[in-house]
Amino acid sequence: MPELRVGDQQLQVAHHTNLLDALLGGGVAVPYSCRAGSCHACLVRCVAGEPEDRQPEALAADKRAEGWRLACQCQVIEDLQVEPFDPQRDGLAAKVLALDWLSPQVLRLRLQPAKPLRYRPGQHLLLWTDQGVARPYSLASVPGDDDWLEFHIDCRLPGAFCDAARRLQVGDGLRLGELRGGALHYDGDWQTRPLWLLAAGTGLAPLYGILRDALRQEHQGVIRLLHVAHEPAEHYLASELQALAAQHANLQVELITAAQLPAALAELRLVSRQTLALLCGHPKTVDSFARRLYMAGLPRGQMLADVFLTRA
Repeated sequence: MPELRVGDQQLQVAHHTNLLDALLGGGVAVPYSCRAGSCHACLVRCVAGEPEDRQPEALAADKRAEGWRLACQCQVIEDLQVEPFDPQRDGLAAKVLALDWLSPQVLRLRLQPAKPLRYRPGQHLLLWTDQGVARPYSLASVPGDDDWLEFHIDCRLPGAFCDAARRLQVGDGLRLGELRGGALHYDGDWQTRPLWLLAAGTGLAPLYGILRDALRQEHQGVIRLLHVAHEPAEHYLASELQALAAQHANLQVELITAAQLPAALAELRLVSRQTLALLCGHPKTVDSFARRLYMAGLPRGQMLADVFLTRA
C-alpha cells in the first residue's frame, strides 16, 4: 500500500485511492467545492512522488511545474508527500474595503489586495476565509477603472462562504488564492462584431466587468445583454445597466424573470453570423442559452461559457 505523508502524518492508503478522499479520511482539512477540477479549492503541492492526474489540463503549466495538483483529480499510485495550499503562506492578503447589499440576496464585496493584482475582466479568484473556507468567485471589477477587486456573492442559500461573508466587516482580512483565466474575456479584435452577453443570477458579475471593458475600448458592434433572475427585485444591477444603456446607443439591456425565459429564448434571432455570445450562470440555464443559440444558427465555436458549479 502506498504511503501518503502530510507534515508529520503518515497514512497508508489503497492503491489508486482518490487523493482528496485519502486526505479527508486522514483528517487533513483540505477545502473542496465541486470535485470536478473546476473550483481549484483543493490545491496541494507534491513534495515527493507523483500521483496519477486525470485532468492535467485543469492547471496552468507553470502551476504544474511548481508541483501543484488538484487533489480531487488525482489518484495515489506510489509513495507520496504533499503540502496542502496554505493561504497564509501561499496566498495574498487582502482587506475588506466595502460591503453593501445590491439586493436582499446579493452581497457586493470589494477587496483591497496587499499588492496590485494583474487580472482581466472575466477571470475568477479563489477567496479564503480565516476559517479555511475557500470558494472561487468571478471578478466584476475592471483593472484601471476600479481601485478594488469586486465580487458579487449569492447569499440566497446557506453556504460556508456566504455565511462567513454575511459576518464580514470593513477592515476584515481575507486571503486570495489562485487567479484563473476562465473562458470569458473581451478581445479588442471583436470591435465590430455583435456581442451577446447572457447571464443568470450572479453569472452577471463577470459579464458586467466584460461589458464595461468592451465599452471602454469603444466597441462598435451591437451589444445585447440579457439577465435572468428569479424575481424582478433580483435584477441587482438594473440601475447600473440602464445607466450604461442610456450612455451607449449600441447597448441593449433586457431584464427577464425565470418564468419569462422560455419565451425570451424562443424570440432570439441572430442579426449576424459574426455574432459572439458569452454565457454565464447555473449550468442548466447556460445549457438553455447554448442550445437556443445553436438552433438559431450560432456555431458552438462562437460561444464562450462559464458555469457556476455547486458543491459536490
